Amino acid sequence: MTETTKTHVILLSCGSFNPITKGHIHMFEKAREYLHKTGRFIVIGGIISPVHDSYGKPGLVSSRHRLTMCQLAVQSSDWIRVDPWESYQDTWQTTCSVLEHHRDLMKRVTGCILSNVNTPSTTPVIGQPQNGTSPIYQNTANKSVAIKLWGKMSESLGKICCVRPHMDRFTFVDENANLGTAMRYEEIELRILLLCGSDLLESFCIPGLWNESDMEVIVGDFGIVVVPRDGVDTERIMNHSSVLRKHKDNIIVVKDEIDHPMSVVSSTKSRLALQHGDGHVVDYLSQPVIDYILQSQLYINASG
Repeated sequence: MTETTKTHVILLSCGSFNPITKGHIHMFEKAREYLHKTGRFIVIGGIISPVHDSYGKPGLVSSRHRLTMCQLAVQSSDWIRVDPWESYQDTWQTTCSVLEHHRDLMKRVTGCILSNVNTPSTTPVIGQPQNGTSPIYQNTANKSVAIKLWGKMSESLGKICCVRPHMDRFTFVDENANLGTAMRYEEIELRILLLCGSDLLESFCIPGLWNESDMEVIVGDFGIVVVPRDGVDTERIMNHSSVLRKHKDNIIVVKDEIDHPMSVVSSTKSRLALQHGDGHVVDYLSQPVIDYILQSQLYINASG
């Protein structure tokens, strides 16, 4: 398959990120690597969407701090960005509503119709740019088309999404640069997939925890990429939920025969290490995040 016939994917991860860990970033990298290896997908970008303060989780620090820590964690990445929309709303948003927001936002930015998992790849799912907007998908010998595409989309997203946190470290493509020959939108299929760990997948099996119609949209319309923790039987989890069984083909489980130390890193473990002065915290969190936590005196006591 050529780059234009592969499905272009944006990975969206929702969560507390309290704090964001090396494990969260590893999940993005591992998912992208696996999707690329299938030969069917090109991951053009990743979005981290921290949950609203009113989520009510014990020990959840202010979204102002969590957004900044997320920005620090991805400041060297050229494909993962932090989006504050969910945190900036008046109240807590469901995962389904966050996915739908980003789907609608992409329509506004690209002037296109995004596909869902049930759209045949042979269907021209993305149309011509609207209002005379110049195409954003470009060929270039100097940088991958995926990064070029994401750079231009991120630039537009930064303008229309909402007010950004004070730390804005995104790198964008120079509009005056020679970007090569443009391609038509209908030559690409673009899809937003929810990126999660096996713990979120397992939560779908807890009666009453999720709205069933939301689950149908999340798994049935968008699709999920799961990066399981070591030893977790995702097949067993999926068989425990009628919705997961029904849309099993829409769930991509990232398989890795080699156990990676980052797969066991968690925010809970990181907070405990901080509270106890455990030096292993450097294995869980990036140094800029640790520095910010110490400077802001976060997670010092058991209440967060």
